[in-house]
Amino acid sequence: MATDQKATEQGAPERMDEQQVREAVRERYAASATSLLTGRSESGCCGGGGCCGSAATAVDPISSNLYEGTQAPSDTALAASLGCGNPTALAELRPGEDVLDLGSGGGLDVLLSARRVAPGGTAYGLDMTDEMLELARRNQAESGIENARFVKGTIEDVPLPDASVDVVISNCVINLSPDKDTVLREAYRVLRPEGRFAVSDIVLLRDIPQELRGVVRLWTGCISGALRDHEFVEKLTAAGFEDASVEVTREYSRDDLEAMAEVTDVAELPEGMALPELVAALDGAFASAFVRARKP
Repeated sequence: MATDQKATEQGAPERMDEQQVREAVRERYAASATSLLTGRSESGCCGGGGCCGSAATAVDPISSNLYEGTQAPSDTALAASLGCGNPTALAELRPGEDVLDLGSGGGLDVLLSARRVAPGGTAYGLDMTDEMLELARRNQAESGIENARFVKGTIEDVPLPDASVDVVISNCVINLSPDKDTVLREAYRVLRPEGRFAVSDIVLLRDIPQELRGVVRLWTGCISGALRDHEFVEKLTAAGFEDASVEVTREYSRDDLEAMAEVTDVAELPEGMALPELVAALDGAFASAFVRARKP
């Protein structure tokens, strides 16, 4: 409480509660899906116009070039990717397995997974945003892939039975949740014994200023909601997982950060903070990573 009060006195934005975070994320990703449904393509971890860039500026060091060499099931599915990695390339998916993608967005990772688990397996995509679900189902129809299912819900309350999937994947979504412990417990619950957790996400490599964690653009843009690398491992272990690990897959240069800062709304920064200070605060602080764990 004292920390929040001090931040407010210094002119920093007030920290959002869990519902505000969830609504900010929902609004940003709904807008991104709508732009694609109506033919105005935007991409990037921020959903366009945020810290990670937009289609208008082509500044997107987090989401760019993640699927090179991969035959996408549809052009729209590829354009809709808002991730920070390619979990389908890193997860060892096998025919006959059932896979769940937490926060499936436009459905790219679900459709790629569905190909790899066929025949006999099913890929489920879970998303809380109606617009993203509509986009994902349209992409599925265009691809002709039949063993994919898209369901509405939150990653904190997965609408699947206990022990119903073999693999849980996710792409730059868990960092957006205000209740990561519940997310990881739900992932553990829906996995079968010896099931695998194989997630691409943003992780913090060092702490960032507390006042930045209340900035809406940074919450919906993957950075300030991210866990420290060691915290992710600790939380997975607390949820019951074994062999948890974090492998950095992409680091970001100062040039990347400066490009991201160019499309950041300075009005959303703490009072008195300039863009060069934002870059300095984030320099070396975060990376994309592949997070693995196993259910006993």
